[in-house]
Amino acid sequence: MRPWVVLAAALLLGSCSSGERGQGLYIQRFFGECTSEYGSSTDVAKAEGECGIVTTMINAFRAAHPEARVSQNVVAWPGYSPLTAQLAARQPPDLVTMHSGVVPDYAGKGLLEPVEPYLAAAGLSPAVFTPASRQGVTWGGKMYGLPWDTHGGLWHINMALFRKAGLVGADGRPILPRSPEELLAQGRQFRARTGKPYLIQSLVGDPAGAARILYTYMMAQGAPLFSDPKHIRLNTPEGRRVAELFAQVTREGIGTSNMDTPAAIAAFMNGEGGVYPTGTWMIGQFETEEKTRGRPLFGSYSVQPFPQLYRQNLMYVSGHAWVVPKRERTAAEKQAIADFFRFMAARNGDWARTGHLPAVQAQVDGPAFRSLPHRQDIAVVATIGRALPDGVLRQNAIEGLVGEEMAAAITGQKPVAQALSDADRRVNEFLAEVQ
Repeated sequence: MRPWVVLAAALLLGSCSSGERGQGLYIQRFFGECTSEYGSSTDVAKAEGECGIVTTMINAFRAAHPEARVSQNVVAWPGYSPLTAQLAARQPPDLVTMHSGVVPDYAGKGLLEPVEPYLAAAGLSPAVFTPASRQGVTWGGKMYGLPWDTHGGLWHINMALFRKAGLVGADGRPILPRSPEELLAQGRQFRARTGKPYLIQSLVGDPAGAARILYTYMMAQGAPLFSDPKHIRLNTPEGRRVAELFAQVTREGIGTSNMDTPAAIAAFMNGEGGVYPTGTWMIGQFETEEKTRGRPLFGSYSVQPFPQLYRQNLMYVSGHAWVVPKRERTAAEKQAIADFFRFMAARNGDWARTGHLPAVQAQVDGPAFRSLPHRQDIAVVATIGRALPDGVLRQNAIEGLVGEEMAAAITGQKPVAQALSDADRRVNEFLAEVQ
């Protein structure tokens, strides 16, 4: 066993109270701790934010299913070190929140249970979930989690500046580019008419953002990102095309180049640029700005999927899931998991108020979701979203390596071909060591 696993296990076992594990359904999750505000609340409709909504949902499930004897452990994001230690000690939780990009790392080692039996017991067919969310939890043809949401990159737009730039149509919607050439032309027009950058880019310390751009627009050109699960291929004509485009955006001052994520968020909220390409998880915060009189985004916020610049309208996405770590369970424990799956799937639309897209197709198509502010505009992401290929391990680590090199290309720290070649080399060397 690796030393860090031993240390993590020791810390975990030393810090758990005797009541945490309990004798019933043991749930372990991230999304923050907010028991001071929502500790006893069961009214999901009144909850706000990721922490408030998930806490209230679990409270409501506990109240509806007292026989499940629910206990809960909230872990610091992303929570995988405690889980690894629990698995090593053969005392894993019953249900765990997990990013879909991490599912292969645990499923591939036989540490998670396929969930089809639990879905069947809950009366849920795999077909009820969106293609994007279902793909995210699939490994070797089996599902290893209850899909919970889809999240990915979006264009968050300052409509006041778009109007000033002449980039709002007669229908009141933002005019977005439909090709690389239009992206540059509209960016130049925006810069000339507003004196501000078209794109606010968080390229410092945010490799995920740069990786999302490269993945999305390579997919949109029909280019495979991996030749096989152990070999990435980014230094291709398609990859260079994307990197060169965004490098030109930065060279011309159409996009910023020296901001980290907090600076980029602040810049967008303060009206210092037209578009901030970031995730679904920012919708709630920007909606608050949209409703706050006197703020630059007041009445002037729109959010759209990444524009289609190439032949196919596809986007790289990820998601969250509820997974079941493998261990022996009684029939009652298995029934409790199935009951939890049924309960949470039925309330998937409430989770969508966080900004993430529902994993249940009927929720995406239904009036409740589409009546939420801006959701009609982004619902298509649940259809056009694509995860990395089945079989690719350590996706989060790969995203970090790719994003570092893509950011170096965009900011001009490296020539495009060198940056993408370095990304290929670093990822492939890393994957060669993954067991």
